[in-house]
Amino acid sequence: MARERMSEDARRRQLLGAAFGVASRDGITGVTVRAVAAEAGVSHGLLLFHFGTKERLVAELLDWLIENTSVLHVSEDVARFPLALDRLQALLQQEIDRVSHQPDHTRLFLEFWALGAQDESIRTRIRAEVVRYRAAFLAIIDEVLHAETAVPAGVTASGLSAVAVSWIQGCAVQALIDPEHFDTDEYLAAVRALIGQPRGGGAGAAVGLR
Repeated sequence: MARERMSEDARRRQLLGAAFGVASRDGITGVTVRAVAAEAGVSHGLLLFHFGTKERLVAELLDWLIENTSVLHVSEDVARFPLALDRLQALLQQEIDRVSHQPDHTRLFLEFWALGAQDESIRTRIRAEVVRYRAAFLAIIDEVLHAETAVPAGVTASGLSAVAVSWIQGCAVQALIDPEHFDTDEYLAAVRALIGQPRGGGAGAAVGLR
């Protein structure tokens, strides 16, 4: 029985996954048509049919990496919390847990970031996504601030969004450079101490917001 032919989208995802495997092992400079084709078990011609050039393959690898690294997806488990403060804590927990299990994604993202110093297109692409990721926290943090009765002067949703993203990115780097001693539960305990326990689970004031 003949095997079902892979759709074009599925094939592109397979090839980008192979490119990610090569880049994780050999760095971005190791992403060549020959290496990725060998990793995916396809011909050079098939790879070039989908991407045209090595440069286009690397550019689409960056897009793939951004989609899987710095795009904020609010899960159903997070969205179900009725109170904004609880959703914020759950969202931070989700993201810290996610990045702590993606060291290869973090390593490659930092490598692209370094390449951006010499390549304006890469620099612009990454900067736009970092800004977008931070902005994704704005709505929920703005809701938290509006729900609190006493917000210290100068505290803004944009400022707190920057702090939240810095925290998550810091966790990603810590998990990368010292995975044996990176303790997700310890970091999450610090989060709970700073922003308070979920309202449904007992009392707990948000530090700095009460």
